[in-house]
Amino acid sequence: MVSFRAASAEAMAALTDKLGGVAEASAAKVADDLFAAARTLRSEGALRRFVTDQSVAAPARAGLVGDVFAGKVDPAAAELLSAAVAARWTRSRDLPDALEQLGVVAAVRSVGAQAETLVDELFGVRQLVKQNSDLRNALSDPARSAADKSALLDTLLGGKVLPATVQLVRQSLSGSYRTVTAALEAYERTAADVHGESVATVHVARPLDERAQQRLNTALSRQYGRSVHLNVVVDPAVIGGIRVEIGHDVIDGTVSSRLDDARRKIAG
Repeated sequence: MVSFRAASAEAMAALTDKLGGVAEASAAKVADDLFAAARTLRSEGALRRFVTDQSVAAPARAGLVGDVFAGKVDPAAAELLSAAVAARWTRSRDLPDALEQLGVVAAVRSVGAQAETLVDELFGVRQLVKQNSDLRNALSDPARSAADKSALLDTLLGGKVLPATVQLVRQSLSGSYRTVTAALEAYERTAADVHGESVATVHVARPLDERAQQRLNTALSRQYGRSVHLNVVVDPAVIGGIRVEIGHDVIDGTVSSRLDDARRKIAG
C-alpha cells in the first residue's frame, strides 16, 4: 500500500471515510472511475498541478475536474473527485496515488463478504505470474498494448475468479507500481486491511494441514493484535521449519536458514 505523509495522510483518511458511504452495488463502477481518473491525472501533468495548487481557489479546482469528467463517472465517484481536489496534498503525485488506493478499496467493498476469497485469488494470480516467466514477460512487455494484455488475462481468469479479482489484476498493469507482482501484493494487503486483517506469507517445505494453519493463525493474531490472513507457499528449498513474512517483519525458523548461518560461521 502507498504510504502518505502529513496533509496527504489527512486527506486520504477523510476520503476513505467518504468512500464508506458508497453502496456495495455501485462500488465496482466507482473503482473503475477512480482508476481512470488516477490514470488521467498521472498522464496530464498540467491538470494534476492545477488541481493540487493551493493558490487556486477550491471551487475553481473542483469545477475543472467536473468539466473534465462530466458525464463520464458515477455520481459517487464525481463527489469523491471533487472532495479530493479540494483537499490539500503534500505532493501533487499523491493525488493520483490516493485515487488509485481508493479505487482498490472500492473494488474490495464490491465483493462484500467474499473478501477472503478476493485475497486468496489475488495471491494465486501473483504466484502464477511470479512462477511463469513467459506470462510475466508478456504482461510487462511495453510493446504489447493494454488491450492485448487484458485479453490475455481474460483468457486466463475469465469465469474462474471474482470480477473484482479481474478488475484489480487489470489495474496492476497500469505501471503505477514497479511490477505487476508488487501491485498485486499491495492490493492483497489493502483487501485484508479493509476487513481488519494483516497478511502473512508463510513458506514451508510441505503443505500445512488445517490444524497447523489454525495454530499459526492464532499465534500470529495474538502477537500482532489483529486477525491474520495466511498465504501459504510450499517451497522445497525451505527443507524444514517455517518462514513467516508479515509487513516488514520476517520470522525465519527454517532449516535452510540455520544451514546458511552455519556456513557463514564456518567461512568466517
